[in-house]
Amino acid sequence: MNLAGTELTSSQLYDLLRLRVDVFVVEQACPYPELDGRDLLPGTRHLWIAGEEGIDACLRILTEPGGHYRIGRVATSRRARRQGLGARLMAAALDYIGTADSVLDAQTYAQGFYAKFGYRPEGEEFEEDGIPHITMWRRVGPSH
Repeated sequence: MNLAGTELTSSQLYDLLRLRVDVFVVEQACPYPELDGRDLLPGTRHLWIAGEEGIDACLRILTEPGGHYRIGRVATSRRARRQGLGARLMAAALDYIGTADSVLDAQTYAQGFYAKFGYRPEGEEFEEDGIPHITMWRRVGPSH
């Protein structure tokens, strides 16, 4: 499914938030401000894959100042891992983004996964909410 933030039903938003909280807050033991005010913005896109028990995987695409996109909140439920859902969502995200530049902040262990989609680390590793991250860019726009 691919919907703008303004198109989400309350139950879809609830299911997305539940998966993200289950993965990031509960499973990774990382209390952070999940509700950042950007999920329902008109320029936000939500992509997800649903299974029999609800949403199995999701990601969010934000429109950033300067015309590039930010991919984030990439999550797969424990029950649905190792099925290639994250790769399917990333491919769909890149189809949506097209030839625009995009950035993401990857947990450092996942750099190899994002590299498969053309993302390259830029800058130094940093800690976010107690977890090591690295900023990765996919620069494909006309000036690159």
